[in-house]
Amino acid sequence: MSDEASGATAPRRWILIVLACLAIAGLAFAIGRFSTFGASATSSPANDSAEAGFARDMQVHHAQAIEMAMQIYRTTDDTELRTLAYDIATGQSAQRGEMFDWLVQWGLPQAGEPLMNWMADADGGHSAHGGTAAEPLNDAELSAAMGMATDAQLARLRASTGSEADCLFLELMIRHHEGAIPMTDAVLERGSVPRVLTVATSMKNGQTAEIDAMKSLQSRLGCTG
Repeated sequence: MSDEASGATAPRRWILIVLACLAIAGLAFAIGRFSTFGASATSSPANDSAEAGFARDMQVHHAQAIEMAMQIYRTTDDTELRTLAYDIATGQSAQRGEMFDWLVQWGLPQAGEPLMNWMADADGGHSAHGGTAAEPLNDAELSAAMGMATDAQLARLRASTGSEADCLFLELMIRHHEGAIPMTDAVLERGSVPRVLTVATSMKNGQTAEIDAMKSLQSRLGCTG
């Protein structure tokens, strides 16, 4: 295949991936509707509930993971890494769509409560992320504790190519996944809606397995740092 033909195929392939992500998210949206259909208003979680906070904050968390996964999917030449990036992007797109619909079905806004407020301890601290009532974490510190990449790190990922990009993606995504585990643990401990608990358990198990896979990739690719 000529370079010109290959260059023409790449954009089409990327468009198909984006459309696949949207289709899966739409399917999850529909599944979410049927899973909560018929629930009465009195059984819906409150605005300050663990379920509502988890749905909001995990959507934000997933959005960045999808962004990073799509970026490395476009640039990597490693087949295994590309497959993993595809799985992360499509899987988290589906989960994000379902969590969006939970809030719609519960009659709650998609935003409102402060970041990670639902995980605060009784004294107002965030011990799971290192904060205390006397010295609460600010939004930047909470984002870091959640494993979120900074704007500068995302810019570096977009600018990188080859093995540098592959290794940077793995470093950022491992930390990102590790930041999600305390969130799933918190909603499993504090929540009571069966579907939310099922999804949170699936997230924890899936992201733990992906962390192991990414560490294996780091070793194979010779990533350091």
